[in-house]
Amino acid sequence: MHFVILGAGAVGAYYGAKLARAKHQVTFLTRGSHLKAIRERGLLIWSPLGDFTVPIPVEENPEMISNVDVVVLAVKTYDNRTALPLLKPLMSSSTVVLTLQNGVDCVDEVAEVVGRHAVIAGSTYIATARLLPGLIEQTGTHQLTELGEVFDIHLGISDRVKIIGRAIADSGIEVNTVPDGQLTLWEKFIYLSPFAGFTGAARAPIGPLWSDQSTRELFLRATIEVENVARAEGINVSPSIRERIIQYSDALPHSTRSSLLIDLSKGKPIEVEALQGSVVRRGRLTGVATPIMETLYAILKPHASGTH
Repeated sequence: MHFVILGAGAVGAYYGAKLARAKHQVTFLTRGSHLKAIRERGLLIWSPLGDFTVPIPVEENPEMISNVDVVVLAVKTYDNRTALPLLKPLMSSSTVVLTLQNGVDCVDEVAEVVGRHAVIAGSTYIATARLLPGLIEQTGTHQLTELGEVFDIHLGISDRVKIIGRAIADSGIEVNTVPDGQLTLWEKFIYLSPFAGFTGAARAPIGPLWSDQSTRELFLRATIEVENVARAEGINVSPSIRERIIQYSDALPHSTRSSLLIDLSKGKPIEVEALQGSVVRRGRLTGVATPIMETLYAILKPHASGTH
């Protein structure tokens, strides 16, 4: 299969490297110093699972790329305005766009560009960082992707989801293929939006927040706010979602920081609109109160564009 990775940052580049190492055809669509470094030296992965370097073709013009089976969309959501127009030249009647972005807005935004049938939703759970141009570090060993149809859920786990899932699994990444990709996005969102919001607002990793009883209770109340918005939108959230969030948070290393906090600490733009802002806007539309998420949104919104 031919995969094009649109957004060869920490997550996209890691996935592309693993797929290329498994002998899939992979092309990166990126630019700047990252493009130059990969062209000259290949892409280097540092990982507890083993370091490796893999050569990968890199382009900055989508018109130069043809015969694409899957576009993996892995840019940060604040870059969608410039990234999504790059999809059209990559598309054929059979090309699929697999979204690996945070939040729940992305699938609709992508569908507006390429059509609903072309979109598959994916959620990824992995800790990676771009240290230097051409160098990605995986900081843990957990690497999971869940993917499924999002607009054609009547198909169940479709053939194309199975095929893409097998390709990713063959590259060494754990995969769950699911019949409802929208549910997968929301169940991650219910945790991620408060997690990013609390760690970002406090400028602290999860450890001291989760260890403090009052803050922990506020965090869980925030997840209920997001869950209530999901249910108001007709998302059939698992009744065990709260217990799963508690178990997951209990197991996290105390030093774990959200990507929003990492970007905030570097003065970069943050995904506040796709995370906290989306909850607030959807809550207002559905009549669901989200006071904790509204507070987090108000605190973080001034930093949406970064400081440099």
